[in-house]
Amino acid sequence: MSEGDLPALFRPITIRGLEIRNRVWVPPLCQYSVTGRDGAPGDWHLVHLGAMAAGGAGLVMAEATAVSPEGRISDHDTGIWGDEHVEAWARITRFIRSQGAAAGLQLAHAGRKASVWPEPMRRRGSQPLDEGGWTTVSASAIAFDGLREPVALDAAGIAGVVDDFRRAAARAVRAGFDLVEVHAAHGYLVHQFLSPLSNGRTDEWGGTLENRARLLLEVVRAVRAEIGEAMPLFVRFSATDWTPGGWDEAQTAQVARWAEEAGADFFDVSTGGLVASADIPVGPGYQARFAEYVGERSDAPVSAVGRITNAAQAEALVAEGRADAVMLGKAMMRDPHFAMRAAHELGAGTSMWPSQYLRARPELNDGEW
Repeated sequence: MSEGDLPALFRPITIRGLEIRNRVWVPPLCQYSVTGRDGAPGDWHLVHLGAMAAGGAGLVMAEATAVSPEGRISDHDTGIWGDEHVEAWARITRFIRSQGAAAGLQLAHAGRKASVWPEPMRRRGSQPLDEGGWTTVSASAIAFDGLREPVALDAAGIAGVVDDFRRAAARAVRAGFDLVEVHAAHGYLVHQFLSPLSNGRTDEWGGTLENRARLLLEVVRAVRAEIGEAMPLFVRFSATDWTPGGWDEAQTAQVARWAEEAGADFFDVSTGGLVASADIPVGPGYQARFAEYVGERSDAPVSAVGRITNAAQAEALVAEGRADAVMLGKAMMRDPHFAMRAAHELGAGTSMWPSQYLRARPELNDGEW
């Protein structure tokens, strides 16, 4: 089947020097499964991410991975702050790439939302660690609901964060990732600088939109300088805080334009996470309109995420030009072979099937999935 005859969801996309085989992508999905609490991914991460690569996904993005120990959400999170993490990740990227998928890594710092119990252990909501926790940092000394007050970063601290992202990006390259993403969403540190609800600074890092965006742009420039010109660089945004007076889609689109000038290539558009009490109207594809908005106004490729659960819905988003790719989180966790099933349903062929699974193709089994 020629590329022009393929459903839009299964046409390759090229970003800088990387061709990704289709537009069915795995978003960063925190697993809170580091057994040694040392940041190193293990067998669970290999199987979790590897299954989705073998299942036909075009891009498999590893979870929010801390650029420093204090940047972890919990003490069970993955990291890439040390050289010891490189080979642990390389084992995983080798398998992802062997299955024909691209491997991506989200570089993250949790800021004031750090030092909490890992999700499976929380009784309800985010809760600070009782023992073994650490001092958190943010743009301002404004606490996230229910958590301890963070320390406002000074100039040296901000420079250290930028350098942490730079060093982490260098390790990601050595670990064999095909692209990296800067996490500027979901209420974590970079988002904390972007939003006026969490950034009350009066220096060059706060106040105006240009100042609030300064940290993100410094990080993007530092990461781009480290990874070179061939590797794609993504940024994940929360396009709105869903709260009056907060970060919104117009600010996101403007900062996306600046980020593109600084070296970013692609915007992964989500929403929320900064304010625990935000009233979010969740429903099928409820965040896709924000991806479309940012893409139209930044003139850059974007992905949509959020309650995208079936092949027809995903195909429509790409075919109608509302997004260039779709991120499927819970759908992929329920079915790591979602991409192969979607290809069958849309008549896209079986080119991404692993040879070990070819005898299970619907075409050989009365057409039944």
